[in-house]
Amino acid sequence: MSGGERRRDDRTRSESLRGTCAVEILTGDLRDLGVGARDLLMVHASLRAVGPVAGGADGVIDALEASVGPGGTLFMTLGARDDWAWVNERPERERPDLLRQAEPFDCLATPADPDVGVLAEVFRNRPATNVSDHPEGRFGASGPLADRLLENVPWDDYYGPGSPLERFVQAGGRVLRLGAGLDTLTLLHYAEYLAPVPEKRRVRRRRVVTGPQGPELRIVDCLDDSNGIVDRPGEDYFAVILRQYLATGGASRGVVGRAGSELIEAADVVAFGVGWMAEHLVDL
Repeated sequence: MSGGERRRDDRTRSESLRGTCAVEILTGDLRDLGVGARDLLMVHASLRAVGPVAGGADGVIDALEASVGPGGTLFMTLGARDDWAWVNERPERERPDLLRQAEPFDCLATPADPDVGVLAEVFRNRPATNVSDHPEGRFGASGPLADRLLENVPWDDYYGPGSPLERFVQAGGRVLRLGAGLDTLTLLHYAEYLAPVPEKRRVRRRRVVTGPQGPELRIVDCLDDSNGIVDRPGEDYFAVILRQYLATGGASRGVVGRAGSELIEAADVVAFGVGWMAEHLVDL
């Protein structure tokens, strides 16, 4: 660590211990981690881990925007709150009747999935954020590459070829993790599509969406992105993959606010994930 980096680290820790972290300090932490102007970043963050920031979640996004500059693009998993998700655990023949009273998904109005965290919902509501129109694999993005990432999302296999995740990798994206759990790496769903694993588990879901003439009941077919593409005992294999990837030293690691953080090249972790799945998810 250089003298300048050490002084910034000391200053950041001092600010954090006194209370709220200034946006400028958080921006400096991001740059020390390796975030650069014009970066395309997919962000996974725990606001609790980052700690108090001036402006709250909006202050975190302000720091992210400042770190990538006007030429950079922010990208986040949003998903969608679905109070009727339990229906898709019932026999398929029962689902249409059970969904008759379901509130339709509206890409612009439906809140983000609570499981992806508060930051995603705040980002969704920012004026500069565009969102994709998909009830299962909805993403948000802001910046010059937003339209390219989000347009014409495949209805089925929305994390696979042709998806925003594939476009993100092809555009040279980087994953920024700010205190996020090890099992939180949406990009590995794309790796599941690429991995040469036979007989991957698929699911069929029914969702009510807002159509041109009102609510419509539609079917979504995809790999099982809830329970895994195969049954594997023990810890969630996304967490295992990420832990082993980080152990290779492939990520830039540091502290942003109070959060242990990583900056990862998207193509690199996808390749690692594909190789791991090919070795460990075959013949289970």
